[in-house]
Amino acid sequence: MKSVVICGSQRYKDEIKGFADRLRELGVPIVFEPNFERQRAKLAKSKESIRLRSKSYRDRVPAMVHEHFDRIRKADVCYVYNKAGYLGVNTTLELGFAHGKNMVIYALEPEKPVEHGGEICRDILFTEIIDSPKELVKRLV
Repeated sequence: MKSVVICGSQRYKDEIKGFADRLRELGVPIVFEPNFERQRAKLAKSKESIRLRSKSYRDRVPAMVHEHFDRIRKADVCYVYNKAGYLGVNTTLELGFAHGKNMVIYALEPEKPVEHGGEICRDILFTEIIDSPKELVKRLV
């Protein structure tokens, strides 16, 4: 079975953790997920524009993104947890990195329409929209 790395926003920290845990329950042996543990809970669920007001957050973000690049390097497949079509700047970087690595990239939802903040260049990188751990596991076998 292929390994998977999950990329997504800190605002969905708990949901990403639950998705990763469910993949493990379904037998996926290697699931890499973002490490959001260094963030204060209130700050982690805030919008990026709010998080960026915190100097300690701004000091930690580059290392966190770089650390997640290492997880992407190790995985076979990338899964983008983009609830409501949302992708922040850091996850967009990770998506581009996964694409540059020529990975298959699945996403939870389609990109938002452009008039609602979506980006057409991200949407074209998704191989397929897969909305559940059970469906993702079928692609990892």
